[in-house]
Amino acid sequence: MSIENEQDLRALQHVGRIVAETIRRMLRCVRPGITTAELDRIGEEYFSEKGARSAPRLSYNFPGATCISVNEEIAHGIPGKRRLKAGDLINIDVSLELDGYYADSGATMCVQPAQHFLSRLCDTSRQILNLAIHSIKAGSKLNVIGKTIQTESQKLGYTTILNLAGHGVGRSLHEEPLDILNYYNPSDKRLATNGMVIAIETFISTGATLAIEKGDGWTLTTADRSYVAQFEHSIVVTEDQPIILTA
Repeated sequence: MSIENEQDLRALQHVGRIVAETIRRMLRCVRPGITTAELDRIGEEYFSEKGARSAPRLSYNFPGATCISVNEEIAHGIPGKRRLKAGDLINIDVSLELDGYYADSGATMCVQPAQHFLSRLCDTSRQILNLAIHSIKAGSKLNVIGKTIQTESQKLGYTTILNLAGHGVGRSLHEEPLDILNYYNPSDKRLATNGMVIAIETFISTGATLAIEKGDGWTLTTADRSYVAQFEHSIVVTEDQPIILTA
């Protein structure tokens, strides 16, 4: 969607704040021994109190309130009985709907005590997301996002997941512009416009370049058990600095 008035912006910022606080609350509870279902319940209890609804459940009948992926899992992990262990890599992806508006965000962290190479992976993915967010302005080609992500990850010895991407968001969970890639596609001539609402995601990998389905119909994983750190924010494109809805 594109922002049409002040009401649109205020509503998106409101649901974006709830998304961000849900993730913060869940991440604070990450510890060895907790199950992913327990983390999911913590998130759902908070955002339900605020009147928000799980967007994956609402849009796709996803079997959880949030997506929680561990270690070699990249995205769309189903919360369940799995207990976290020290040294695990965990990604929490929260997308919510409130009053017809949607926001989407994600973050990855290590279960303490962390393995150094995984901490570095997380730090890198977070930093690259920030660079990608600030690479886009009204009038820019959308492919500058993928160019930034791919260039910066390669500089540091990482790869990107080629078949996962960012997307438009706002009036639904996934909308135009779709396929905001994690790599540079010179044939993509689409331009960002003032007020455009998009979710930018980094999928920074220690090896794999493709996500494959695990077999449960939802979870995406790496074939070689390499690790991926995903970070995501929903933003509004402007002629100057972006408005980060889920900061």
